[in-house]
Formats: sequence, C-alpha cells, structure tokens
Amino acid sequence: MSREPKKLKVPAEWSFKTPVVAAAFDSHVREQLPWYEIATGAVAHIARCYIPQNGVVVDVGASTGNIGRAIAKTLTARSAELIAVDSAADMAKVYDAPGQLIIDDVETFDFADRHPDLIVCFLALMFVPVKLRGAVIDRMKAAVATGGAIVIVDKIVPRGGYVGTVNYRLTLAAKYEAGASPEEIIAKELSIAGVQRPMSESELNGFVEFFRFGDFAGFVWEKPSAFN
Repeated sequence: MSREPKKLKVPAEWSFKTPVVAAAFDSHVREQLPWYEIATGAVAHIARCYIPQNGVVVDVGASTGNIGRAIAKTLTARSAELIAVDSAADMAKVYDAPGQLIIDDVETFDFADRHPDLIVCFLALMFVPVKLRGAVIDRMKAAVATGGAIVIVDKIVPRGGYVGTVNYRLTLAAKYEAGASPEEIIAKELSIAGVQRPMSESELNGFVEFFRFGDFAGFVWEKPSAFN
C-alpha cells in the first residue's frame, strides 16, 4: 500500500535543521521545483561521464540522498565511493542512499582530504553566505582530481530587463501548476528571505551551463591538467 507523502507546513524561518523540513523534504521539493527530476537526471548523466573506476564522489547538501540514489548504479558498477555531506543532523535520520553521510558545514568540510573525482552541489550553495561562497568554490576546484568535475545546480540572480521578470514568473507558474497553493508559494518565498541567496553567474567563472528553468540553472566545471 502506498504511503501518502507528508505535506510540509513551511516554517516562518527556513532551516534544514528543523525536523519537520527533513521529514517532508522530498515531497515538498518536487512540488516547489517541478523540474527537479529532469535536473537530477542530467546530473546523473554528467556524473556517469566523470566517475572513474574506484573513484570518489562528494555530494554537498545531500539532504535525503537524491543524488546518491540517482547515481547508485554507476557507483556500484565502478566500485566508486560516495561521501554525502549535509549540515542538518535531522537529515541523517531520513537519508536513504548509498555511501557515507557526514554531518558538517560545507564552509569547513575538508574536500582535499577526500581526493574527489566529482563534487556535486545540488541546490546547496545558495544557502552558503555570499561572503564565504568564493572560498568554498576555490577549495573545491583545488581539491577535485585532474580531469574531474564540479557540478552546481542552484538558483541564479535573475537576468536584467523584462526577460528576468518573465523567468521569475515562469518559476512561480511551474510551482502553482505542480500543486503548490498561492499561500504556500508566498510562505516559502518569505521563509527563505535572507536564508537563501541566489548565486550570480560571476561566481561561476569557467563553468559551462547545461540546464536552465526559470531562475534555476545547472553548471559544470572540468579541472584541466594545467590548473594552478
């Protein structure tokens, strides 16, 4: 018998460390982000192209293990290791994916010690304070193996002009059509104000775009052999 997914009552101040957020996260994120599965599939495809035999993958902001589940077959086929990182201890209670889950903040996590071939940041860096994001990205670039990659999917600062307004409305319309009520959409926008800060494309210098829907986009960076 199928179990009815839990409906999240959006807290006034958004936090992944709130137990109710962890418990209902999977159903909530798919309602709020209808393109979630498409982007996940794209990341899984890119991951398959960069995970070597006996490789190491770091999943930043792993939440319940969405990326780990998506790349599970590749991990098994190539005897690769997955290290999932999340700052919320309550997520550990609902994590359901391969690999090891470490409770830590991305700002302090030691990427270099893990020697990753691939780092995935799926809807994670937009919750890192702006003043710290550049250092986090620099540390990831330095740590990832030559020929390896960093994949980032996040909310991006809207482009200027009317096109920016159109893209924002596209994001809202998709949420509404996926079943989120106007009240829930507004509550979520107010809840994440100041907690979630969209990334700017200037923070992603050298990254190549592979996905975009409304205000959200995906980028990949490959480490060249001459990287300093």
